[in-house]
Amino acid sequence: MKFHKEYSLAFIAELINCPFVGDPNFPVLGLNEIHVVTPGDIVFVDHPKYYDKALQSAATVVLINKEVPCPEGKALLVSEDPFRDFNVLTQYFKPFVPSGSAISATSKIGVNTIIQPNVFIGNNVVVGDNCLIHSNVAIYDHTVIGDNVIIHAGTVLGADAFYYKKRATGFDQLISGGRVVIEDNVGIGALCTIDKGVTGDTTIGEGTKIDNQVHVGHDTVIGKRCLIASQTGIAGCVIIEDEVTLWGQVGTTSGITIGTKAVVMGQTGVTKSVVGGKTYFGTPIQESREQLKQLANIKKIPEILSKLK
Repeated sequence: MKFHKEYSLAFIAELINCPFVGDPNFPVLGLNEIHVVTPGDIVFVDHPKYYDKALQSAATVVLINKEVPCPEGKALLVSEDPFRDFNVLTQYFKPFVPSGSAISATSKIGVNTIIQPNVFIGNNVVVGDNCLIHSNVAIYDHTVIGDNVIIHAGTVLGADAFYYKKRATGFDQLISGGRVVIEDNVGIGALCTIDKGVTGDTTIGEGTKIDNQVHVGHDTVIGKRCLIASQTGIAGCVIIEDEVTLWGQVGTTSGITIGTKAVVMGQTGVTKSVVGGKTYFGTPIQESREQLKQLANIKKIPEILSKLK
């Protein structure tokens, strides 16, 4: 999430009422998670396991719950609860604004686009030309949709990320301030759910086709001309490169990459990153030929045992 203008470190520190290390006028340009930070961004970290990663990231302002040496060229915000204060900043810079109508007056709808009855289009949504949005689709605030996109009934674009911190009193949600971006010529089936990024974009690449009842988690980036079959669940922060095929009921863990032109067969659990140009099957995931050989060998066990008698 980039701010509409530059703010000072002192201003940010005052918003969350915490001490800082660095020049009071140190520039702050945005607020992002570790995997999408760029210079000028704030990143938060609240676990010693990730201190070094955050301090050495591209982010130049680190919201942290411990006094540590400040890396050269960076600044620190020292907070008792970085998770809470990151939410405070998200709410300040991108507050939720209720919509007063089914199609917000701040949305932009392209030429020859058809919006069927009972569609909800939130604030600052952009829909391109020649699109077809079927009934009961909900498009949350700030979503961007390209040209020639078809979205079938009951699909939801832009719901919150499934991102929580466990506390003694229950689970605190990390507030989502990102977007969903749907590129040109995408097809999305019925009853799909595509969550917005926490601070960045969840992106569906040009020409990708998604079947019914598919879930795409926050900050995931799906490449161009992919095919994703029904009941597939894609976790957050996944990178799916171009021309990947995911067959029905595939499930992935978060933070992995599936390489270009990979094919993942039905009901596979993608437990790790896999290279492109190969076919995969099983849980944990393996190349399909190896997995099928193993299954064939298992069937031979009774015959082998009978010969040992």
